[in-house]
Amino acid sequence: MSKFALAMLFGGASLAVALPAYGERNSLSMLDNLDSGDWELRQRDGAGQSNICLDNGRKLIQLRHPGLNCSSVVVEDTPNEVTVQYTCRGQGYGRTHIRRETDSLVQIDTQGIVNGRPFVYAAEARRIGNCRS
Repeated sequence: MSKFALAMLFGGASLAVALPAYGERNSLSMLDNLDSGDWELRQRDGAGQSNICLDNGRKLIQLRHPGLNCSSVVVEDTPNEVTVQYTCRGQGYGRTHIRRETDSLVQIDTQGIVNGRPFVYAAEARRIGNCRS
């Protein structure tokens, strides 16, 4: 095989690996498509509720480590469910599973370690309106 043919073969193979597949969606796009606004989080065990102003559904991943710069690994990513494992160096870690029912209603299960103590949190999150300033 000529040098030109080999170059074309390897160049084409490299290009095919470098380009994303046609129609491939962005990672965690389900979370990006959730409606922004004020969301109510009701714990499934009836232990309480809280609110969060959601401008991006990705905030739901680190409910027990909000605002921290953590590394993460996407374990599952489908159109209606995501599971993300994350580590916040020196602050703990967590594993969060979010199941989408609609763009304004999700189920959240998360567990991990925060401040040296274990946590388990299961809630239904529902958009209830616009964020209050």
